Amino acid sequence: MGTLVMIGQLLLALAVLVTVHEFGHFLAARMFGMRVEKFYLFFDAFNLKLFTWKRGETEYGIGWLPLGGYVKIAGMVDESLDKDQLKAAPQSWEFRAKPAWQRLIVMLGGIIMNLLLGLLIASLSLLYYGDSYLPNEAVNKGYGLYAGELGRNMGFQSGDKIVSLNGRAPKDWQELYDPEFLMAENHEVRITRGNSDTTIQLPANYAERIMEKGKGPGAFLDVLSTFSIGGVQADMGASKAGMKAGDSLLTVNGRDARFYQVFREELAKNSGKDVALQVLRKDSLVALNARVNEQGLLGIQVVMTAYRNQMAVHHYGFFKAIALGAERSFNALYQNARGLAKVVSGEVKAKNALQGPVGIATMYGAEWNWERFWSLTGILSLVLAMMNLLPIPALDGGHVVFTLWEMITGRPVNEKVLMVMQMIGMALIGALIVFIFWNDISRLLSR
Repeated sequence: MGTLVMIGQLLLALAVLVTVHEFGHFLAARMFGMRVEKFYLFFDAFNLKLFTWKRGETEYGIGWLPLGGYVKIAGMVDESLDKDQLKAAPQSWEFRAKPAWQRLIVMLGGIIMNLLLGLLIASLSLLYYGDSYLPNEAVNKGYGLYAGELGRNMGFQSGDKIVSLNGRAPKDWQELYDPEFLMAENHEVRITRGNSDTTIQLPANYAERIMEKGKGPGAFLDVLSTFSIGGVQADMGASKAGMKAGDSLLTVNGRDARFYQVFREELAKNSGKDVALQVLRKDSLVALNARVNEQGLLGIQVVMTAYRNQMAVHHYGFFKAIALGAERSFNALYQNARGLAKVVSGEVKAKNALQGPVGIATMYGAEWNWERFWSLTGILSLVLAMMNLLPIPALDGGHVVFTLWEMITGRPVNEKVLMVMQMIGMALIGALIVFIFWNDISRLLSR
């Protein structure tokens, strides 16, 4: 069921993003009197369609391949690679018959709409939901942070408490993961350890190492949290050992495992093995022996018991939400552009930075959460706008470059050249899609 929820959220997000993007092209084309022959959500590859209807001069439809969508504008070299339309003389309602400045606006229409959608989602989400976070102050008054293997390698210890990040006291402990800190030139973390303060200087490739390690047991940092057993799955190690809902786990193989993160790390180290457990059941200590499966699981439902009712929410008025939404959107664009530049320069490995459909579906989660859905969809809309602006043939940015060349030189790019460049661009994008899918699947299988 969880997998279906993830797929459902991904498909809905793609439908929203693609429809808005293509509507931007459609609206601009119609505004300048261009004929739009097709408007498709998802690709109708091999001419296979789920639904289709016609209104006026335009055929609307839904394709079966959810990797994008398109509008087919008469007289334009696009994904259809329709050569026949270029043989006849240009008609007044064709794309190629319009002034360069109008064609430029049509090409930018989808990008502008995705940018506006990202801004709108960010602002309205802040207005409706506000900002929900676990205050760093609450963590410091509680158990502090858990340092996984990567965190320990960088100098952290479980129980550390954050004082400042690059000299600024964070309100939210997760500001460690904010793009602004991840992409900063300096990564200085001042912490309290025991009765004294110390400073940890994180390495320059801090962001890449976090992405490479992932968020599983033993990764970077988390909040130390106690937990109890909310339920036990039948026919797995916990149920066969006699564990019951309401139990509180104390030790795994004699090691203190009252904190969920420590517990998960111990299970990961003992995948496929038997472990000795000590649990608290009401007022009695119970010793159990359980089998951990190959995935490092016992088959229990976990209920976190720390920091209940300590989440904070910051609410904003209309104008503040609009301003803050715009600020965060443009900052997200900037940070994503910086991240892409690091991939292109080789500073960050592409396999650690790029997420495909599988990775994105996982980010949406196995439970339908509208706040998370809109937040992630808004970011994806901004990323889609940025990626489409890249000067690659077959993307909007490639068409923008050719049109700007015409506006500067006064000479249009030869249509045969456009056709060849379109084919090259489509081949490059196809190769990138294959790489991203392969990377997604490899990452999934390695967990």
